Amino acid sequence: MAPVRQHARMQAAESRTSSKVAEPLHDDEIHVWWLDYRREHGRAPLRALLAGYLGAVPETLAFVEGEHGRPSLAEPHGALAFNWSHSGDHALLAIARGIVPGIDLERLRPRPRAMDIARRYFCVEETEALAALGPQQRDDAFLSLWTAKEAVLKATGHGIAYGLDRLQFTVPPTPSRLLRLDGDDASAWQLQSLVPASGHVASLAWRGPARRIRLLTLAGAS
Repeated sequence: MAPVRQHARMQAAESRTSSKVAEPLHDDEIHVWWLDYRREHGRAPLRALLAGYLGAVPETLAFVEGEHGRPSLAEPHGALAFNWSHSGDHALLAIARGIVPGIDLERLRPRPRAMDIARRYFCVEETEALAALGPQQRDDAFLSLWTAKEAVLKATGHGIAYGLDRLQFTVPPTPSRLLRLDGDDASAWQLQSLVPASGHVASLAWRGPARRIRLLTLAGAS
């Protein structure tokens, strides 16, 4: 089966203030925002950014949840698709039209139980590839693989309850590629590894043609 294509065009990160987010989102783009996150703020940062694209008051935006809990915008704003992920004090928000993005963010840090988790939840080929790496390489590769799986499953709307072994990727240092996705054509999917900031790793996935990815930073995000 053909691997996922990785032809997304990427632009360097640009800084924006919340008053300047209402810029054109072209049909061939995905905007990925790096922003500060505080749990007590809930969805307020998400609402503010989405409202900027829609020219709406944040409080008027309503969300609906899919069968597996994935949030989306309620009508009349449903044509704007998004997904976000947070880790520690930061978050990534992917916004697009015409496709459903999935994104996952993790902090790079030691993972002493990486192999235990891989043996329990990943497919055999991935686990064997991880076991062949040195400890530092293994931790980084595990997180890259984890974010890739999360991103694709979030884009499908299933989430990890679908089964992490039901999709297979190449394992870093080989560039991450989707090799198998049960019930779907892996070659129809796009996958892009991201390094939004030092000490973090992320993956962005969507089903459909390649798109240009714009990395944007909300002013004030560290």
